[in-house]
Amino acid sequence: MNGSEQLKTDIFQALTAVIDPETGADVLRMRIVADLTVDEAGLVTYLFRPSSPLCPIALPLVISVIEALKAVPGVKDQQVTVVDYVGADELNAILRSLPLSSEDKPKS
Repeated sequence: MNGSEQLKTDIFQALTAVIDPETGADVLRMRIVADLTVDEAGLVTYLFRPSSPLCPIALPLVISVIEALKAVPGVKDQQVTVVDYVGADELNAILRSLPLSSEDKPKS
């Protein structure tokens, strides 16, 4: 397994810990995170598709996904696009203003 394959495996493992509180299922099983790719530089690109077009917890859920991926060693940056959500444009604008890079992790 090469480095990017291992990183993708680690990312999927981290995402299984992000639970949609409305269903109790993880975001991978719910297909809330889709089309995930990882490049050699550690950039993770994915779609975030809330469980419904009017999902009331879309923002906290996508923040949970972002934070889970920041914690994965090897993830250097993220590009997330919200789709199939009534507030997608607004949520994408909010996400563009947030630090998504692993260098933006809080220092412990």
